[in-house]
Amino acid sequence: MSELKAVDTLRRRAPRIQPRVAVVLGSGWGALTEHVREPVCIPYSELDGFPQVGVAGHGGMLCLGHIGGTPVAVMSGRKHSYESGAVDGMKVPLRVLYALGCSVLVQTNAAGSLRSDMPAHSFMLLSDHINLPQRSPLVGEAGSERFVSMVDAYDPGLREVARECAQQRGLKLHEGVYAWAFGPQFETPAEIRMMQQLGADAVGMSTVPETILARHAGLRVLALSLMTNMGAGLSGEQLSHAHTLAQAQAIGGVASELLAAIIGRIQVAG
Repeated sequence: MSELKAVDTLRRRAPRIQPRVAVVLGSGWGALTEHVREPVCIPYSELDGFPQVGVAGHGGMLCLGHIGGTPVAVMSGRKHSYESGAVDGMKVPLRVLYALGCSVLVQTNAAGSLRSDMPAHSFMLLSDHINLPQRSPLVGEAGSERFVSMVDAYDPGLREVARECAQQRGLKLHEGVYAWAFGPQFETPAEIRMMQQLGADAVGMSTVPETILARHAGLRVLALSLMTNMGAGLSGEQLSHAHTLAQAQAIGGVASELLAAIIGRIQVAG
């Protein structure tokens, strides 16, 4: 019922915009909204079933419009699992955007690097992820569709578009595996060493539940991480949320320019 009400609200408020690409903005990526042409922006509080955002750096606004020639629905902020313990906080928003016509989900986040060649202010394209908590937002779903294949969860074709855009802009775009840690506490040095042994290249507290939900809905997914620090024990940094935000904001302009270029190049049917 919440999904139907939210879809109705969005169609009434922005009747001429039919979004094809949904975007979820994490810390450091918020300036992307400046690239949305003639946006219609609606607070989450006015959309039934959308989350209350309780994390600094997340705006709690949905903006409909165009980036380049691509019609988009841009979510400024997400619901993190550590806020309530539930891992399905983004279920309604993503299903609403799918119902509006989106066939692609572009996700962004701020992350900690586990690689010495990928310091703060680096960008990483997600090729895969590790669900460390082994929690799923699909628990309770019925039917065979809940058994979602996660092979190529991050769409190879979309990743190629991202690589080409970064190369054209002279930006180094790393590629690697993102480990989802539940949070909200930062990881211990021992946990970081474990993640490295498991094959992770970066760690963060988001993105994976949304990817699972998106794949269940049939959305193609692209995801990018902005490195804000090295993982615990890999440098002398004192980790904090304030430190994460400061590092993200320092490179946010470059991040949003890259993201806008990628979204403008995504071709979707419809």
